[in-house]
Amino acid sequence: MRLQVRVTLITGAGAGIGQATAGLFAREGALVGTLDLTHDKLSETVNSIQQTGGPCSALSVDVSQPSQVQNAIDQLVMKWGHLDIVFANVGINGVWAPLEELDLAEWDETLAINLKGTFLTVKYAIPFLKQRGGSIIITSSVNGTRMFSNTGATAYACPKAAQGAVQTSIHANTQMRNLENIREPMEFPKGESPLTDGKPAVSDQIAQAVLFLASDAASHVTGTEMWIDGGQSLLRG
Repeated sequence: MRLQVRVTLITGAGAGIGQATAGLFAREGALVGTLDLTHDKLSETVNSIQQTGGPCSALSVDVSQPSQVQNAIDQLVMKWGHLDIVFANVGINGVWAPLEELDLAEWDETLAINLKGTFLTVKYAIPFLKQRGGSIIITSSVNGTRMFSNTGATAYACPKAAQGAVQTSIHANTQMRNLENIREPMEFPKGESPLTDGKPAVSDQIAQAVLFLASDAASHVTGTEMWIDGGQSLLRG
């Protein structure tokens, strides 16, 4: 098992990439702390892990609220004694609209979850990760980094671009190992990517990449970005 007894925090674990990664990590021996907005969102993830005998903790948190994030991480460390891996994955698509039509409240909400949520997660996790060494992995997107042609994506793309700066700043200021930024795509229209027969990545494929980055196999990988987009960003700018 590649993550035997490593304590892991996964945000946005109630569905999609977070859910797939939580299940995979549990099968690889990790002690998995799952985090999402409500326990209802987490029930399927937690039940699936517990049915296979994997240790799992469910934490109901709004990642835009500092006290909730800090308390959740403190609870996880109190339960299992330490923290080894953080997968800052939670995010929302928000409202896509032309910039001049975008409501300020919609802008604020998207940035609060996608950027502030990432910041708070790593901020409160770093003191524990420093104690034993650990990994931080952040889910970003090709939107706002390699692709800018999707109409109305401003509120989504801006925090995704900023997550790369968060990653670089943490790496430069903490010198932690295994600090990576996953760049995953939005859905790729069928037939437009000859490299993957036009098929978008599925959550399980992203989870496999996250597992590699969190494991000892990636011990010499740090401060870098991994693009999992089937060549999408090479073909559409």
